Amino acid sequence: MNNQTFIFGHKKPDTDSVTASITLSYLKNQLGYHTEPRVLGDINNESKFVLKYFNEKQPKYLNDVKLQIKDFDYQKDNFIFHNESIYASFFHMLKSQATTLPIVDDKKKLLGIVSMKSIAAEQIVGDLAHLETSYQNIQTILNGEQILNFDKEISGNTLIASYRSTTFLENIDIQRDSILIVGDRHSIIEHAVINGAKLIIITGNGTIKEEHLSIAKKNHVNIIRTSMDTFSVAKVIGLSNYVSTIVHSDSVIAVNENDYVNDITELSKKHRYSNYPVIDNNGICLGLFRLADMNDKKPKQVILVDHNEAEQSVDGLEEAEILEIVDHHKIGTIGTSMPINFRNMPVGSSNTIIYLMYRENHIEIPKRIAGLMVSGIISDTLLMKSPTTTELDKKAIEELSKIAEINASDYAYEMFKAGSSIKGMTEEEILYNDFKNFKIDNAKIGIGQIFTLNIEEIKKNEQKFIDLIERVSAHNDYAVVGLFVTDIMKNGSYVYFNTKAQEIFKDAFYLNEIKQGEYLDHIISRKKQIIPNIMRVMD
Repeated sequence: MNNQTFIFGHKKPDTDSVTASITLSYLKNQLGYHTEPRVLGDINNESKFVLKYFNEKQPKYLNDVKLQIKDFDYQKDNFIFHNESIYASFFHMLKSQATTLPIVDDKKKLLGIVSMKSIAAEQIVGDLAHLETSYQNIQTILNGEQILNFDKEISGNTLIASYRSTTFLENIDIQRDSILIVGDRHSIIEHAVINGAKLIIITGNGTIKEEHLSIAKKNHVNIIRTSMDTFSVAKVIGLSNYVSTIVHSDSVIAVNENDYVNDITELSKKHRYSNYPVIDNNGICLGLFRLADMNDKKPKQVILVDHNEAEQSVDGLEEAEILEIVDHHKIGTIGTSMPINFRNMPVGSSNTIIYLMYRENHIEIPKRIAGLMVSGIISDTLLMKSPTTTELDKKAIEELSKIAEINASDYAYEMFKAGSSIKGMTEEEILYNDFKNFKIDNAKIGIGQIFTLNIEEIKKNEQKFIDLIERVSAHNDYAVVGLFVTDIMKNGSYVYFNTKAQEIFKDAFYLNEIKQGEYLDHIISRKKQIIPNIMRVMD
């Protein structure tokens, strides 16, 4: 677990899942791992109260864990600057085993691409006589010796002294942009320096007279000497051109490091390219992504808390590497390709399991972490009123309350009060505040639950909730949709449901008749009471 690992709860984060992500992340980091807590959605008012009370930052939002370009071992920093030579670009491609290279400016902004094909085309149909390059590029490609250097940039047309000296002097004009390739033919060299040629390339390690050097200095004539013969120089000199002279910019398709790999696959099917420049959000080139690099993926590493159902987890989970699961719910649908640590216990809260993990690893529990843990346990066990409560939960609440320096009962009342306020919430926000999906055979079930100390706020808009539940059921092909409004102080829940599931709800809770808003005494646990009862009827 050398890379950063994300730890998160389910898509409808409640206090237990939010705090468990934080407390488990702290534990893992104390054990030497590199983890970060995240949330998969907006946190509720109760969770906000808890985080504020214990001065804890809200975890960042995690949209998905799908494979992105940055999750692959692509060729980082594989690009070439615009002022490097075609020759250098060719060998760069050979070394990196790529047939295409991104071309960047001095600030690494993507300008275009160069390919083996474009280099070959330049050598066959390009203007080989014209050079647009630098003194350094020419010196490098010729393995030459600097004799005189006045200009960094070299632009001009090449001339080869292949005629007799008298013929050359009589018929060839030396211009200010002339680039002369010549051996130790002193009369031609003299003619070139007098006329102020841009550059003289002396081949075969030929000599140059002092008087000619003096004239060259006066007229700012650049001179390079090389051991290569004239034919060899003429053959490679065109490769000293800036690679930017053959860059393609109009048909470039770049990808962002944050792009999803599935999108790149579709892109490659459409355009049939094998290589794609990788850029960031500012257009800075980061390297080259090859389709061949798709074998070297490094999926995001994750640890799941308070859930093990794929439907409740992050988008793209199938593309991530699950390292561990810590949960107190029934075993769900998530599968892994290799063995993992799966800590699943029949207790009232995921934080109770994490509390045991701290003790097993002999890690000291700081005050704020104890406060977050006990908040998660109080929330999920409804201060030990829920039938899911175990002796382990009670022991954890007792010990953690001491460390957190709180009175569990007084703190719980304040926490529930903050979390049960539904003022300003829409019917949709109330239904989906803590809404979980389940499947029984092929039937979809959706159960929402909200805690409130003021049931009248729900009852005055009762018909709106009933209409919403009917719409959700019809539009999303649910067999069962229910909203349980739990009154913590009365220790029971009011239930609203879709009409076609009325018989299911009636039989699930052993009633002769059931009406919308029916009060179910002692029914407060979705996990232990609501879902098992519905499953019993539907199986």
